[in-house]
Amino acid sequence: MNFPDFQRFIIQASEQSLKRIAVLNPLTIHKKGTRTKALFCLALVCFFWGTTWIASKEGVRHMPALQMAGMRQLMGGACFVLFFIYKKEVWPKGWGEWRSILVLSFLNFLLSNSLSTWGVKFISAGLGSIMGAIFPLWLVIIGLFSGGSRMPSKAIAGMLLGFAGVCIVFYEHLKDFRNPEFLFGISISLIATWSWAFGTLYTKKHTATFNPYFSLGLQMVISGFAVVLLSALTGNSVSLAAIPWQSWAAMGYLLVFGSLISFIAYIYALKNLPTEQVSIYAYINPIVAVLLGAAIFSEKLTVFIAVGGLVTLLGVYLVNKAFKAIPPPEQPETEGM
Repeated sequence: MNFPDFQRFIIQASEQSLKRIAVLNPLTIHKKGTRTKALFCLALVCFFWGTTWIASKEGVRHMPALQMAGMRQLMGGACFVLFFIYKKEVWPKGWGEWRSILVLSFLNFLLSNSLSTWGVKFISAGLGSIMGAIFPLWLVIIGLFSGGSRMPSKAIAGMLLGFAGVCIVFYEHLKDFRNPEFLFGISISLIATWSWAFGTLYTKKHTATFNPYFSLGLQMVISGFAVVLLSALTGNSVSLAAIPWQSWAAMGYLLVFGSLISFIAYIYALKNLPTEQVSIYAYINPIVAVLLGAAIFSEKLTVFIAVGGLVTLLGVYLVNKAFKAIPPPEQPETEGM
């Protein structure tokens, strides 16, 4: 290839690259097709759900962590509930549906979301996001102990690889475990991942016909009210007037971008893209959190965190891949729960 041909090749390649980037231009996205809009929504989810760790970290620097978690859940849940009331959505019927909502409210929000928010008060947002990403590994552990079904070898390999990555991440933090605050932050973040794993398993075993997004809103309202009340009764709260603007801004960001916009974008992407393609957000969120944590809070971004994080995410990917390869069991027909 002579120089003029090479020059033309570079120009054509550059033009094609610019066209691909221009497809996701937010100013013209409304003119694009369904798939392009879905990819744009997926990109929003990948970014915004990664930034929630940063917003949480900023918010809990200025107010009690549990109070902030409860207020965020209460406000976000209220938006969902009010929307479905406006749409005249049917409310849960019978104790069976309400029991599922109460259990998931306890596991997914009162424990998992509240504890992970509290955890980033004592550890970096990057570490919190990496720990939050390992919950599929606990599904393998629970499966091995329950003995309900034969665990795929790929899932076991992914579990071992994932925990190896965690060991790499924490190698340079071994001395920090002597710090009671760091140890407490890691411990409650770990409990948060366990709770989310049990919540995931409970959801799979108790699939209900009730609207899952209305259920999500009710879970958030119930948990938010309980956490705010608990914070007040234990003296771990401040008056609304005493909450600084930084925490209000963090909660506003989490409400608008972390909950409302991201959930709408996630639902749209899930409806118009393959599930496996949408699941990529789970691997990008921690990367976004680690990079932004380093840029905004000057959190350490070392070789151990980078390599260990990637190895951990690879392990999580193998676990998810193994479970998605298993066909779901046939559900027996049941009359009202």
